[in-house]
Amino acid sequence: MNPYYFHPGFVPQSIVQYPDYAYMQPQEELDLERQPQALERRVTALERENQRQAREINRINQEINRMNREINRLNQNDERHTRRLNRLNQRLRAVENRLNIPYSALEDGF
Repeated sequence: MNPYYFHPGFVPQSIVQYPDYAYMQPQEELDLERQPQALERRVTALERENQRQAREINRINQEINRMNREINRLNQNDERHTRRLNRLNQRLRAVENRLNIPYSALEDGF
């Protein structure tokens, strides 16, 4: 008795082996000599692009730093003007109090 219950007339065939065509191609078709040159050119182009982008980033950072310095200068100027306006406002209040002029915030800032 056959343990696998094959029909006695059926003989399983072995697995068909297909040749690996990649190894059968001639060297001229693969062009192995040209591939490293193409890769080298691509790497060189990418390195140039990377350097160009790095220069552009540095230029942008310098521009941002210049703008930050200008903003800081303007902020300091605004602070000086605000302090001066506060001092002038205090002097104005002192004069108003001395002359008995009533202060009203609704009178155009006076």
